[in-house]
Amino acid sequence: MSQHAVWMTFRSMTADPSVKSQKLKPGTIKRIISYGKPYKSHITIFLVTVIIEALLVVSTPLLLRELIDKGVIPKNTGLVTKLALAVGLLAIVDAVINIFGRWYSARIGEGLIYDLRSQVFAHIQRQSIAFFTRTQTGALISRINSDVMGAQQAFTGTLSGVVSNVVSLVLVVTTMLILSWQITVVSLLLLPVFLLPTKWVGKRIQALTRDAFNLNATMSSTMTERFNVSGALLVNLYGKPAKEENFFRTRARKVADIGIQTAMLNRVFFVGITSVAAVATAFAYGIGGHLAINGAISVGTLLAITALLARLYGPLTALSNVRIDVMTALVSFERVFEVLDLQPMIIDTPGAKVLNKKNLTIEFKDVAFTYPRAEEISLASLESAAKPETVESGEILRGISFTAPTGTMTAIVGPSGAGKTTMSALLPRLYDVTRGSITIDGEDIRDFTVQSLRDSIGVVMQDAHLFHETIAENLRYAKEDATETEMIEACKSAQIWDLISTLPNGFDTMVGERGHRLSGGEKQRLAIARLLLKAPAIVILDEATAHLDSENESLVHEALKHALKGRTSVVIAHRLSTVMEADQILVLEKGLIVERGKHEELIEKGGLYSELFARQDITAN
Repeated sequence: MSQHAVWMTFRSMTADPSVKSQKLKPGTIKRIISYGKPYKSHITIFLVTVIIEALLVVSTPLLLRELIDKGVIPKNTGLVTKLALAVGLLAIVDAVINIFGRWYSARIGEGLIYDLRSQVFAHIQRQSIAFFTRTQTGALISRINSDVMGAQQAFTGTLSGVVSNVVSLVLVVTTMLILSWQITVVSLLLLPVFLLPTKWVGKRIQALTRDAFNLNATMSSTMTERFNVSGALLVNLYGKPAKEENFFRTRARKVADIGIQTAMLNRVFFVGITSVAAVATAFAYGIGGHLAINGAISVGTLLAITALLARLYGPLTALSNVRIDVMTALVSFERVFEVLDLQPMIIDTPGAKVLNKKNLTIEFKDVAFTYPRAEEISLASLESAAKPETVESGEILRGISFTAPTGTMTAIVGPSGAGKTTMSALLPRLYDVTRGSITIDGEDIRDFTVQSLRDSIGVVMQDAHLFHETIAENLRYAKEDATETEMIEACKSAQIWDLISTLPNGFDTMVGERGHRLSGGEKQRLAIARLLLKAPAIVILDEATAHLDSENESLVHEALKHALKGRTSVVIAHRLSTVMEADQILVLEKGLIVERGKHEELIEKGGLYSELFARQDITAN
């Protein structure tokens, strides 16, 4: 170990103001206990096995006493044989009970991991889209994996250790007092030396553990963002592998330094405790030896007491360390609870109805929208340190009012940053309006269940997301029971079947992470096929053809005709040539609708739309 590491270790052990601030939140212990209720019977049986093991710990020294006093010294070979067999039998019984107890321990621990992971995953899935725009993916994965496993340790290893050692301690001390109260009292005089440093050490370990968890979450986020096709492309195209390596090494070194500090803190503490135990044992031998010589106790009693003494300081040492183990586990529980305590912003209102109509009219009534503040949607510990706000404060949309009648196409156009995508995100309640209302057939969308509202809306984004699964699995994400015939029809309408039919594995072809094995146009057409399988009443197209070449754009346009037929649609367009046939065009600028009408009407006005169209026409030519 380097001199710097050693110095940092002992410096951390002597002064750290942050340690004083490490406190558990009120109610944490009670909340943890509630997770054990489903496993009450398992925990009861497990604790019984732990108590039996503790009883066996005391039995062996007592058999040793009988072996010496009544077998070895009187030279009673028959009794020696019987007692030796008894000791061996106890060892076998102890092993069997130990295995039995560990089986129950595993059932409890794995059940707890399953419960916590499932609950955290489900809770995260229900967070608003605003939460995911700020949160680091790796930090979330760390909460579900590392922190949940750390929390599980509190119920298995720590719980069994506490019960076993407390029972052993009580039985050992009681037995020692019965055999020789003098030796017992002398042995316990050093007990305060065990207890005094444990509180400080526990707090220091807790602080180090929190730091390690946060750094590990940061590294996990780094790997998640870099170890995918898009991230790897960016790193390599900009020639930044060395920069990324240095960034990762810096954080990995900090984790290593924390590990060294923790290991040294534990070792120095353990060595000190062990030394005290050795001194206490020496006292016992000295005093016990004199008592045995004077006939106050037998030789067998002396050996039994020293054997019990070894079993006394073992539990004491373990219980001294248990605060460290408990604090480490509690940090994990607190980090898991932080996520579970996040309240989803988009929830069903009391008495929400199911939306099951097909022909729907949409109306925006004086809608205004401001992005929520960071503290309302996320946790600082799930974001990058000193991460700037991703959106400006203030209203993004103001006074938005329009009606999209059943079966019509409403196009939303405007310069970048005008609020087009934000406007489309309000309809499926990815965000809720700040002021005003959005209605479907005259009813506020907040009066419908979120599930039924989103079931009625289909969306195709500019960059269609596909999971690293087969084509069939990606299609069935929209309709789980879709038949092969239905998928073929949807793919034909989406102009993608000609490609799929030529693939060796057909629908069972893997698309790669985020669909990277497909071209941009192929991904878009597959996303349209997925939308057709969903058969929504409302369709939102968010610049679905923005970055396609002319050939792919033509194919996607043909596919979109099938997707929009007979449906109420909202189309956000960058290429204005794609919305010339829209029933109405809304022109947004700085969050306001500055123009509205059909293509020909807006061209005649000579306003912003006409200017934008002319620019694109010149660029195209």
